[in-house]
Amino acid sequence: MSVEKVKAYFKQFGMENRVQEFAVSSATVELAAEALHCEPCRIAKTLSFMVNGAPVLIVTAGDAKIDNPKYKAQFGTKAKMLSPDEAVTLVGHAVGGVCPFAVNDGVTVYLDRSLKRFETVFPACGSGNSAIELTVGELEQYSGFSAWVDVCKGWE
Repeated sequence: MSVEKVKAYFKQFGMENRVQEFAVSSATVELAAEALHCEPCRIAKTLSFMVNGAPVLIVTAGDAKIDNPKYKAQFGTKAKMLSPDEAVTLVGHAVGGVCPFAVNDGVTVYLDRSLKRFETVFPACGSGNSAIELTVGELEQYSGFSAWVDVCKGWE
C-alpha cells in the first residue's frame, strides 16, 4: 500500500509517526480540510501531469487552480493531467493520495508559489485518507522538489 511506502520513506528521517491516517476520506481538498480541521487553502494538493513524455508533480495550495497560459509558459506544453491509471503506474500513488514523497524514479516535483503564504501545509501521504503537516521548508526538503514555479491562479 502506498501509505506504507510513504511511512517507510519518512522513517529514515524519524518522522513516520507524523503521518496521520483518518477513518474518513481525505481524497479531495474539501474532505482533507474537514478531516484535518483546517482551511481548504492549507491542503497541499499534488497534481500529476505529463510533460515531454515524463511524469511531473506540481504541489499547489488547496485553493489554487492551474492557469493554462502560465503552465504553458513554464513547461512549453499544454497542461495534460495523468489519468488515474497513469498516476498509479508512473507516479506510484493513486489519485486522492498522490503526494511528492516516495514517488517512482523519473518523476519531477515542482512546488507552486501559492504555498509560500503558509507556515505549514498538509500534503497527502499516498492514500485517500492520510496527510502530514509540514512547514514549507520541510516540504522543500522532503519532496525532493526541482524548482518553485508560478503556474496557478485563483488564490491571490
